[in-house]
Amino acid sequence: MFIDSHGHLTRQYADGAEEIIKRANDAGVGIIVCPTAEPEDIPEALNIANTHTNIFCTIGLHPDVADTANAADFLTPDVLNNKKVIGIGEIGLDYHQGDDNKKNQIKLFTDQLEIAKQYNLPVAIHTRDAEEDTAQILTNKNHGVLHCFTSSWNLAKTMLNRGFYFSASGILTFKNAQDIRDVFEKLPNDRIVIETDSPYCAPVPYRGKVCEPAFVIETAKMLAEIKHLQIDELESILMQNTLSLYPKIKL
Repeated sequence: MFIDSHGHLTRQYADGAEEIIKRANDAGVGIIVCPTAEPEDIPEALNIANTHTNIFCTIGLHPDVADTANAADFLTPDVLNNKKVIGIGEIGLDYHQGDDNKKNQIKLFTDQLEIAKQYNLPVAIHTRDAEEDTAQILTNKNHGVLHCFTSSWNLAKTMLNRGFYFSASGILTFKNAQDIRDVFEKLPNDRIVIETDSPYCAPVPYRGKVCEPAFVIETAKMLAEIKHLQIDELESILMQNTLSLYPKIKL
């Protein structure tokens, strides 16, 4: 069984999540971790997780909402004490469109890191064009995963030393992603997990289509090749790593 460690199921699919979850199960993806990004995602993610035994969620606010959202308003005790909430994410920094609101992004990020520390929950980190600030802020006071990791080996080495995991997405299969494949080849086998980041980043041969958790198998095939593993060996490694990353997942 594979685990999609980061697949958005909220407000993403016109026909809802039920068929998406069924197709994932049929493909051998037995568990999906559904993250949130915006406040509107949170009640839906909780509902999906609470009504499906094989769906768990991470609750967090993406840097895109840094100008309008306050962490304490949404990461409340009632939410974070829910047994299906296994982490805080996705949270982080994104300067891809510029860093005019850098101050607000950093505040939202650090506020959520502090909440994660209080609840001893792992964090799912989004970082894009913000390596320096991410490394400076994300100390070993927190633990978790750099989701959809496409950053440099330099950042990977820093975060390895701080105990973090690294998640491979469908981008790993892209023709122009050799640098990312090189990073994952170097990463220790006990620090890797896998995701789709659905509905984004559909892997080859589905590139250009709406991504869904069932497609995680294609990324697994590429990751197995990179790591010189049989697919069943990788499956076992990824299962163990994901359960170590998110100990609140109960099979």
